[in-house]
This record gives sequence, structure tokens and C-alpha cells, in this order.
Amino acid sequence: MLAQVGNLAVPPRVLMITADDTPETLLRAVRGQADRFITKPFAPDAILEVIDDVLKAPPAAALPIKVVSARPDWVELVAPCSLRVADRIQGFMMRLEADLPEDVRESVGQAFRELLSNAVEWGGKLDPTRTVRISCLRARRMLLYRITDPRRGFRHRAPGALGDQQPRRQPAPARLRP
Repeated sequence: MLAQVGNLAVPPRVLMITADDTPETLLRAVRGQADRFITKPFAPDAILEVIDDVLKAPPAAALPIKVVSARPDWVELVAPCSLRVADRIQGFMMRLEADLPEDVRESVGQAFRELLSNAVEWGGKLDPTRTVRISCLRARRMLLYRITDPRRGFRHRAPGALGDQQPRRQPAPARLRP
């Protein structure tokens, strides 16, 4: 059904509601451009909140996410530099299973969100015509993320060189006050 809806001239925003919370189903939803993925059971108030959030979101939130790989152990996405799209990706990525304790999983989720936001905001300048590439490799008790933004990045300098290229100065001698 997502494939048919995706072929429309102006695809609608789609909330996928399912009892099947397997990684394969989640990744099919991402590939089908679902806006959100919700598993049953859920509280009625929660679904209303999600619907309200999706309806209030700007058009940039619905920009397509290109799926390069949608295997449960390797997910790779290319997405427009939009914070709303980053929110969608965050929601999808945190739903993937990981054999990690909940507190570690939450910490990893926060770090992922910060890295993705920085790539979109600073690397992509919030320009939805630019893209970021997100790769996630999953193994038993491990998540490895790689996020690439459209900027060139940092240049490596000769050993001992400082990033500001200022000449080195001797520190001023300490003065004691009387």
C-alpha cells in the first residue's frame, strides 16, 4: 500500500500503525516513506498527539528519505538537511532493536540525535536541497553510526599545528599583586 501511495503526484503523510514491530516491518515503512511508525497497543491520547504533530509539521518534514540499505543489521539512509526529517529518522532508528541496556540505549539515542542535528544544521545549513548520509551497523551488543554531511569537514594539519594558525607566543609571566 505504501508503494502505491508513494506513486501519487503529491503523496500524503502516512502513519503506519501495526502490531508487527519487527525490524523488517519498520524498515519497509521507512522505505515506503511513512512519516511515523506506531506499534499496537498504544494509548488513544498518544495517537492523537502523533497525528496532531504530523499535521502541524511544515512541508519540509515530508521530504523523502532515500533508503540505500534496509537490512536489520545495516541501515543506510540519505536524507534532506531538515530538522523535521532528522526527527523522523531519530524516531525510526531508535525503534530498531539493539541488545543494549535501556540506559545505554537512551544515551546512544541522545548522542545520535546530537550528531544528526549538527550534520543537518551546520554541515547542511538547514538547506533541504543538501543531504546527509546516515549509516547504522548493528551487531550483537553494538551500534555503530556514521553520519556524513555535505561539507568538506576538517583538514588534517601537520603534527603540532593548531587549528587557528596563530603564531605561538610565550605565556606572559605571572605577576603577583602586593
